[in-house]
Amino acid sequence: MTKKLRLALLQMNIEAGFPDQNLAKLKSLLEEAVQAEVKPDVVMFPEMWNTGYALTEIEQLADANGEATNAFLSAFSKQHGIYIVGGSIAEAKPDGVYNTIYAFDREGNRIGDYSKIHLFRLMEEEKYLQAGEKPGRLVIEGEQAGMMICYDIRFPELARTLALDGAKLLFVPAEWPNPRLHHWRTLLTARAIENQMYVVACNRMGTSGETTFFGHSLVIDPWGEIVAEAGEEEGILWADIDLDLVSEVRSRIPVFEDRRPQLYFKG
Repeated sequence: MTKKLRLALLQMNIEAGFPDQNLAKLKSLLEEAVQAEVKPDVVMFPEMWNTGYALTEIEQLADANGEATNAFLSAFSKQHGIYIVGGSIAEAKPDGVYNTIYAFDREGNRIGDYSKIHLFRLMEEEKYLQAGEKPGRLVIEGEQAGMMICYDIRFPELARTLALDGAKLLFVPAEWPNPRLHHWRTLLTARAIENQMYVVACNRMGTSGETTFFGHSLVIDPWGEIVAEAGEEEGILWADIDLDLVSEVRSRIPVFEDRRPQLYFKG
């Protein structure tokens, strides 16, 4: 089974409050990705790509139980034989709205889901959204991977938990705004280095209300080296990765073997 993967990150603008318009944009970028000369193995989208942060209207706009999103992404992944890590959407459940990722394998089977655990108070997420209660895990080509969303990257315990469970790859959809580009790059790089795994982060670009988003989607290897980085424009960021590098790095610097968790603070 191959350990080499070709990734396509769809860095797109998101119109807050217009799910149909956002879906049309996503479909256009998806078609562009699968028609490339070398088709991707994995395609990924940004956070809340269906509604954006139209939080005051989110209950009306959210996808009921994620049904429409699941149907579309499952069919597309099966048709084109690709994995999809479907960014995240506003998903309406009986107890409220969640910020949720759905992932699919090459046969269109749903292989993972994750609802954002840490809600971002600066955008009043906690007033409109429900927090998830479990880490996000999936398997891609026989290898363990993890999922986090945007603000989650400020919590190293979550990434470490996924790494300890065997994750070699961490997917992070986001709507990370200006002016915190330095935080974005630094936190993602730290998560890659300290956990000796690939970090694949897809950010949005464009403007929503008074907030601007810088894009700069990133793929970072287990040494903390940037494999690929987008600019601020809309489009597809391509990257080729080899998951064998994870094992090599972990064997050269045995961080996990040298841990002494019994001495660490337990908050």
